[in-house]
Amino acid sequence: MTLDEYILSHSEPEGDYLHQLWRATNIHTIHGRMASGHLQGRLLKMFVEMIRPQHILEVGTFSGYSAICMAEGLKELSKDTTAGEQPTRKLYTFEINDEMEDFTRPWIDGSDVADYIDFRIGDAMTLAPQLGISFDMAFVDGDKRTYRDCYEMVLKILRPGGFILADNTLWDGHVVDPAYDKDKQTHGIEDFNDFIARDPRVEQVILPVRDGLTLIRKR
Repeated sequence: MTLDEYILSHSEPEGDYLHQLWRATNIHTIHGRMASGHLQGRLLKMFVEMIRPQHILEVGTFSGYSAICMAEGLKELSKDTTAGEQPTRKLYTFEINDEMEDFTRPWIDGSDVADYIDFRIGDAMTLAPQLGISFDMAFVDGDKRTYRDCYEMVLKILRPGGFILADNTLWDGHVVDPAYDKDKQTHGIEDFNDFIARDPRVEQVILPVRDGLTLIRKR
């Protein structure tokens, strides 16, 4: 048994539906590894249960795996909701690539947490602020070249004390590999990481989970 296998065998199972989605994502999309997967998915759910947000923003839906995981956390928090009531806790998730909609929407709609997810095709950079919502938590997993701009947008609509989770902040180790100094996506992540480390408006820690996950708290 490998260490990764040991970790997963001692973590909460991802469930059959999510496992099927993960397999379908890897079979039917070009960049299947972009899906959060078992370990990160359970971590996202746990963060939701810890932070107890009313509203979550996700930038970059991809196949819907992470959205479903976070919505599972919202459902767990809403167990006292009266049968038939619409959930008041909600995840708003934006995917800029409209070619993903035909794959992703059926998986979200077919999940048992669909009522907790508002899935929208479009650019979160312009559309999210138009919602008029003060978010308690955000998961950023969009275009790495514009991470810093996305961070500034999210920070403006995040309540004080709210949390941002930024994915892929170690970028397969490329952030410390000089061979990738001219790669625009690597540069975007490096610029974001350097800026966050100096930003007095927040406190932050990078978790070495999968491809790097930065936990940021707005002061």
